[in-house]
Amino acid sequence: MLNTPQVAVELNKLVKRFGDVTAVHEISLEIEEGSFVTLLGPSGCGKTTTLRMIAGLLSPSSGAIKIKGKDVTTTPIHRRNLGIVFQNYALFPHKTIFDNVAFGLRYRNIAKAEIVRKVRDALELVQLPDVAERFPAQLSGGQQQRIALARAIVIEPDVLLLDEPLSALDANLRENMRVELKRIQSELGITTVFVTHDQAEALAMSDRIVVMRRGHVEQVGVPEEVYNQPRTAFVANFLGNSNLVPARIVEKRGSHFIASIDGIGTLPIEVARCGTLCEGDEALVVIRAERLYLKESDVPATLEDDILQLSARVTDVDYQGQIARYFLDSGGKTYEALNTIDRTPFKKGCVLNAVIRGRDCALIPKSET
Repeated sequence: MLNTPQVAVELNKLVKRFGDVTAVHEISLEIEEGSFVTLLGPSGCGKTTTLRMIAGLLSPSSGAIKIKGKDVTTTPIHRRNLGIVFQNYALFPHKTIFDNVAFGLRYRNIAKAEIVRKVRDALELVQLPDVAERFPAQLSGGQQQRIALARAIVIEPDVLLLDEPLSALDANLRENMRVELKRIQSELGITTVFVTHDQAEALAMSDRIVVMRRGHVEQVGVPEEVYNQPRTAFVANFLGNSNLVPARIVEKRGSHFIASIDGIGTLPIEVARCGTLCEGDEALVVIRAERLYLKESDVPATLEDDILQLSARVTDVDYQGQIARYFLDSGGKTYEALNTIDRTPFKKGCVLNAVIRGRDCALIPKSET
């Protein structure tokens, strides 16, 4: 008999208003025990406001918050047993690293010997066992962020809240820290709510992603689902680079819809990749830039049922090291393609063939833009 996952955090029609501005619009969400869930979206989408309501730093205008089944909507922050890590670390500069990490323990009536053991274990976990007597200013930015994490987890919180904790770090350190952060979260099995605007972080670290826009939830799902089967144009464009092409569903054939794509032809697309769309609906075909395959114009077309090929001219090339980003014009429409450097390079102005495969595409409602 399968065990039903326990819900660690439950948000029920959560609303937050600041005067006449509604920052969060009736968000309802369940976060499973031990999972790593990311609130992802651009600045001003409501993700940090939502996190702060979970933390108790902001009071909801309406709605309810439960943590491990207990309603904490009006419970003050110090009674919620949460660990919180902020973007700016929020370490005490005049205290040693030991005292910073031990800060939350000293308000919990814990024996001194137990505090020493817990701090030592937390510093070991973040791989900084020898810095207990130093001060924050003596550590690098990455080390300070690890100490902030150690302080958050040493109290053994029910939920760990992370508010853009990696955004102040340089690119290489940020990549290393996200690996370490996920390792620690997995090792502890701690329920984690992570806020970021960085799509790569969300895709790499999350068990589930909650995509937010203008205070609303646009889509919730595992990373592969949100990326490969976006439900709206916003999600398709916010996670990765996408080409959105108008189409109409002309028929259903088995497990596929047949989409008539404006000015190109027809393409079979799996019904599972088409959300709630039905036969006859106007839609947009989502073609990921890395799934628009480029080949030289004199290469014969592939005769397969789920492939379309169009002639295009390269209008610009953006070289990015491991990949090249191509901007194309075909029949007055603009497309974007990503090629790894091991594929055939193309120069600005050349004419080539762009190949679209139905198995790589998704359909979203035309109105969801």
